[in-house]
This record gives sequence, C-alpha cells and structure tokens, in this order.
Amino acid sequence: MSTMKFCRECNNILYPKEDREQSILLYACRNCDHQDDNCVYRNEVHHSVSEQTQILSDVASDPTLPRTKAVRCAKCQHGEAVFFQATARGEEGMTLFFVCCNPNCTHRWRE
Repeated sequence: MSTMKFCRECNNILYPKEDREQSILLYACRNCDHQDDNCVYRNEVHHSVSEQTQILSDVASDPTLPRTKAVRCAKCQHGEAVFFQATARGEEGMTLFFVCCNPNCTHRWRE
C-alpha cells in the first residue's frame, strides 16, 4: 500500500500524472501544478550463473510430493526417491530433481 503524498506549495494531495514526453509518471498537484518525484521505481534483481537451485533436505519427508522406486541413489543405493520439476537458474526449461528418501543420505540429483 502506498503512502499519500502532499504538495510542498499548498499542502493538497498529489496525484499521479503522466508525462508523455519523457514517458514517466509523476506526482502532481491539481491545485497549483507543482510536480514531485517519479511515481514508478524499478527494482532489478540479477542472479549470477554460479547460483544453484536450493533444495532443502526435508523434501524427502514431504507427503505431497510424488515418490518413485524406479531410480537408485548413486550415493547409498536406496531404492526410493522423491521427485519434482523446477527451473534451474541459468537454464531454460524445466529440470527433474530427485531427492533420496533415506533419512541418513538425502542425496540430491537431477535428470
């Protein structure tokens, strides 16, 4: 929720107003035509390619995720894993992630 802004000149409420020449939104007073700061702010978040998808080890105990016995864990040879699809950072499309259901292992891998 945004806060209300008031005119410095006459203390009336400032309203959003479009500046078509500069293609921006400003706060403007309807009484004295005073204009204030830009209404729209842009926040860009950049992820580095080295960041990896975070998979919590407790997903193996999540009862809502599907399980399979068609794969074997490469670390402990346990025959059951939880799987789900997600986007991996820096890659396009969906990736199939597996988490070993052995509580002593919780090895993670993807296909």
